[in-house]
Amino acid sequence: MGPGLFSCLGLKNSKKPSPVLPTIKSKNQEKESSPPEVDQTVHGAVLVELFSSQGCATSQQAEMMVSRIGRGDFELDVPVILLAFHVDYWDHLGWKDPYGSNQWTVRQKSYVEALEVDTLFTPHVVVQGRVQCLGNDQDDVLYNITSAIRFPGPAFKATFQRTPPDSLQVTLTGPLRIIVDNDSADVMVALYENSLVTDCPEGENKGRILSSDYAVRSLKKMCTVREISAEKILIGSVTFGLWEGFNSGKCGVVVFVQNKSLQILGSQNISEMENV
Repeated sequence: MGPGLFSCLGLKNSKKPSPVLPTIKSKNQEKESSPPEVDQTVHGAVLVELFSSQGCATSQQAEMMVSRIGRGDFELDVPVILLAFHVDYWDHLGWKDPYGSNQWTVRQKSYVEALEVDTLFTPHVVVQGRVQCLGNDQDDVLYNITSAIRFPGPAFKATFQRTPPDSLQVTLTGPLRIIVDNDSADVMVALYENSLVTDCPEGENKGRILSSDYAVRSLKKMCTVREISAEKILIGSVTFGLWEGFNSGKCGVVVFVQNKSLQILGSQNISEMENV
C-alpha cells in the first residue's frame, strides 16, 4: 500500500438485493487458517470494528447504522459487540475530528495489510478481524455479521477504581473460555463512549450535526497469553487516562482476544459502569 492512498467511499445505490458475498473481499478470506479448538456448544459475540471520520462525508451513515445495530433495530440472531475507531487522515480537509487518533489509523493499516486491501478508506467495517467491507453498505455489514465465525467470549468480572480521579483502573478476573496454543494472543481492553454529538462547522460535513456511539477513547493491552486452557483464571489490569467531562454512564469496556493474524478469538462487553 503506497503512502497517501485514501478513499472516502459512499454507495451508488442505496437499495439492492441481499448479497451472496461481501462487496469488498480480501484474498485471504477464502484461505483462513483453521480456528482454534473451542467448545462449539457455546457461541459468543461477533466483534464489529468501524473505522470512521467526521472529516468524511459518507461516514455518518455508517455511524448511524452502527448505532442502530447496538439498539437491536435489525433483530439479528447473533450478539454483536461494536467499536468505532475515528481515524485522523481526513483531518486536513477543514475539520479535525475531536475523537480521531493516529493510533486508530495505524490499527486500520494493520487490517488493510492483513486482509490484502489496496487502500485505506472510510467508512470501513472489519468483522471478527477476518472479513471487511464498505462500512455504509448495510447488506454487506449485516451479512458479514450473521455469517461470522464465533467463539466463546471471555467471562471476566471487572472492578473499577478512580485513583487518581483523572484515571480509571480496570481490573479483570476470569477465564478466556478458549484454548490458546503456542501461537500467542493478546488480551485487549477498549474504553468507549456513547451518545456523542458534534456540531461540525467546517469540512465535508459542514453544517451537519454528527452523532456517534461506541467511539473508542482508549485501547490497552492487558497481557499476552500462550499455552493456556480455556478454564485458566487470568487476573490483570489496565489504566486509562480520562478526559474532561468523563461520564461513566455513557461509557463501557470491551475485552477481546486477538491473535497475531489479527483474528478475534472472543470478545466481551462490560457496560455496567454507572457511578464509577
